[in-house]
Amino acid sequence: MYENDGGLLSPRDAYRLMLKDYPDVMDIGQMCEALGVSTKTGYKLLKDGKIEYLKIGRAYRIPKAHILRYLKITCSTFAE
Repeated sequence: MYENDGGLLSPRDAYRLMLKDYPDVMDIGQMCEALGVSTKTGYKLLKDGKIEYLKIGRAYRIPKAHILRYLKITCSTFAE
């Protein structure tokens, strides 16, 4: 659980709050900024299949839902 001004947030709400200022579908730069990783690491996450993406032409598009899924899996792994 995470604290906020009014009490505790569930991990799900914390992730959503973290990404609320980003569009529903992000480009690689936005995804990397949101996750706090380098562009190289961002591409590696996509290439390794850790985050699902859409490829439109040469551009990568990452739905926010896929990033939330990745965060849930990653954070629950560390919690165990």
